[in-house]
Amino acid sequence: MKLKKRALLLSYFTVLYNIAEGLISVFAGAAAGSISLIGFGLDSFVESLSGFVMIWRFSPGKKVSEEEEEKIERRAEKFVAVTFFILSVYVFYGSINKLVLHEVPQASILGFIITILSLIIMPILYILKYRTGMQLKSRSLIADSKETLACCYLSGAVLIGLILNTLLGWWWADPVVGLIIVYFLVKEGIEAWKGECECCSE
Repeated sequence: MKLKKRALLLSYFTVLYNIAEGLISVFAGAAAGSISLIGFGLDSFVESLSGFVMIWRFSPGKKVSEEEEEKIERRAEKFVAVTFFILSVYVFYGSINKLVLHEVPQASILGFIITILSLIIMPILYILKYRTGMQLKSRSLIADSKETLACCYLSGAVLIGLILNTLLGWWWADPVVGLIIVYFLVKEGIEAWKGECECCSE
């Protein structure tokens, strides 16, 4: 299988999985009153935008100059950055509101399932995209793989919050994890706005 075709297939999978993950997480979060699950789901939707950029980059079609390609990608990054900032405000407000009002989220079996599934799938997807990016010498695909790794970290944080709330009754763990998600959203938003990534020197 050619490397570009593999990169394209991985990008399609990333988009489809993140959209499904986002829908399930938001539904489960709304049903259980869990701001961390809702925030996780919204983050998944934004992550899918990065996958769409990768699909555009690796799809066969009309050739454009490197300069034009760079301009299009920067516009896409700016859009993603703004989306991250908007979502961070929503999740921050929801988390603080739940802490102040002592709103106790319900246990969410669906939430457990989707976060555990992500902890299994995301590391594998990260490795495949990172290795493919290295072979292609594609900084954008390597950066996209780092987004996938961040999603894995968020899955772990949300799962810990669900466990603490369900088993120990620590209701505040859910909004606290929501605030952790805010940190990730702002961090990723700033990096996207500046066009920075950990792999730019690779």
